[in-house]
Amino acid sequence: MSLEFIGKDPHSSHGESPTVWVARSAHELVLQGWTLDAEMRSMCLESGSIPSHEEVIRVPARMAPLLRRALEVLEGGQRAADG
Repeated sequence: MSLEFIGKDPHSSHGESPTVWVARSAHELVLQGWTLDAEMRSMCLESGSIPSHEEVIRVPARMAPLLRRALEVLEGGQRAADG
């Protein structure tokens, strides 16, 4: 499986995470984000357990344009490198 880079949070220091990629062959978004603090993780667990093969991450709302672009790529729209 290859990953297509969509973009990084432009407000993160030194161009670090959060980051968005698309795995076209798997038809999936791949996200890198911030780990949850104990309080937020506890709130997530109120809805059920988090399986050991999964993780919950945080990404800022300002990344909505990158997430939309990633979804467009998966739906056959523009290529990630376009913007």
